[in-house]
Amino acid sequence: MRRHVWMGIGLIAGLLVGLIAAGLSQRGHPGLADIVGSVRPIGSLFLNLLSMVVIPLVATALFAGIAKLGDLRTVGRLVVRTLAFFWATALLGIVLGFLVAAAVLPRAAVTPDGQAALRAAESADQGAIQRAAESIPSGAQFIVQLVPANPFKAAAEGNLLPVIVFVTIFGIAAASLPLDKRAPLTTIADATTEALIKIVHWVLLFAPIGIFALVAPIVTQFGWSLVRAMLWFILAVIIGVLAFIALVYLPSIALIARLAPARFLRAAFPSMLMGFSTTSSLATLPTMIDAADKDLQIPRPISGFVLPLGASLNRGGSAVFQAVAVVFIARLYGIPFGISQMLAAGAAVFLASLTVAAVPSGSVISLFPAFQSAGLPIAGISILIGLDRIPDMFRTMTNVTGHLTGAVVVSAIEDRK
Repeated sequence: MRRHVWMGIGLIAGLLVGLIAAGLSQRGHPGLADIVGSVRPIGSLFLNLLSMVVIPLVATALFAGIAKLGDLRTVGRLVVRTLAFFWATALLGIVLGFLVAAAVLPRAAVTPDGQAALRAAESADQGAIQRAAESIPSGAQFIVQLVPANPFKAAAEGNLLPVIVFVTIFGIAAASLPLDKRAPLTTIADATTEALIKIVHWVLLFAPIGIFALVAPIVTQFGWSLVRAMLWFILAVIIGVLAFIALVYLPSIALIARLAPARFLRAAFPSMLMGFSTTSSLATLPTMIDAADKDLQIPRPISGFVLPLGASLNRGGSAVFQAVAVVFIARLYGIPFGISQMLAAGAAVFLASLTVAAVPSGSVISLFPAFQSAGLPIAGISILIGLDRIPDMFRTMTNVTGHLTGAVVVSAIEDRK
C-alpha cells in the first residue's frame, strides 16, 4: 500500500477516535479521552523529527539551486517570477474570501454557544493579543530583520526568512565564482541535501502514527460542540480554500504549466495531507521537496529556491481565511461592513501576507491591522484563536498546494524561456 494511503488512514483514525473520545467524555466517561491525550507527545516527536531537518535542508537545497544557476540575471528573473506568482494569488485569495463570505455567512445565526463565547471574549485579557500583534515586524523593521546580524542565531531560533536571505546572498556569491571553485561547494551541498532527504524518508515511515497522534487529541479536546457553534464560519473557510485550489491553483497548473491537474494532485497529496495534519508549511517542506524531485520532476535549482521561499512568504490559503474571518467578526458584532471597510481590510490583509508572523496562530494574530482599519473589536481575535485549529488545517493544506503550484508554474515558464 502506498505511503500516502497509510497517512490518510492515520488521519481518518485520528478523527474517528477523537470524536468517539469527545462523545464519551461528554457523557461522563473520560477514560478514552485520557488515553488519547497521552499520545500527544508522540505527535510532538513526529513534528520535531520533521522540523529537525527543515533549516539544514533549506540551506543546502537553496544554496545548491542558486549556485548552479551561474548567471546572476537568471537568479533575479527567478525571484521576480516567484514573488509575482505568490502575491498575485494572494490578492485573488482575498477577493475570493470576501465573495465566499458574502455568499455563505448571511446564513449564519449566532447560537447561544456563540453568544457565550462572544461575552467571554469581550471580558478576556486583550493584552496578550496586543503584545503578540506588536511582535509581528512591519515596515522598516521587517526590512531590517530580513538581513540577519548572525545567520546562525536566526537558524537556531527557527527564523527561516533571514536564513533564506543569507543563503541567497551566499549562493549568488558562489554563482559568480569560476566553475572549478564553485563545483566543490555545490557537490557538498547536493550530497548533504540527499542525506537529509534520506532522513525524511525514514521519518515518513512513522507518519501514520504521528498524524494519528497529532489529530486525535485535538478532536478530543474540541469535539463537535465547537464545530456546531461556529459551523458557518468554518464551512465558509473550507468552501473558500477548496474553491481557491480549484479556481486558481489547478487552472494555473493546467494552463501555464500544461500539466494534468490529476497528476499534480497525486504528487502533491502527501504534502497536502502533511500540511493538513501538522498545520505547518515548514514542517511539510521536506515532503514538498521530495515530491518536487521524484514525482513532479522539477529541476532542483528551481524547487530548491521556490519551495523554501513559498514556505516563508506564500499565504494564499491564509488570505482566503483572513478575508472570511474579517466579515465573520463584523457580522458577529453587528458592525456594518461596506465597500470602504472591505478595501481597507483587504489592503491590510495583503500587507500582512508579506511578512511572517512567527507566533502561534500567526494568521489570526496578523489580522490585528485589518481589524483596526475596518473598526472591528480586537476581542474578536480571541474568538478566532479559540476555534483556529480546524481552519488552520485547511488553510495550511492550501498554502502547501500553493507552494508546489508555484514551483511547477515557475519551472514551466523557465523551461519555455
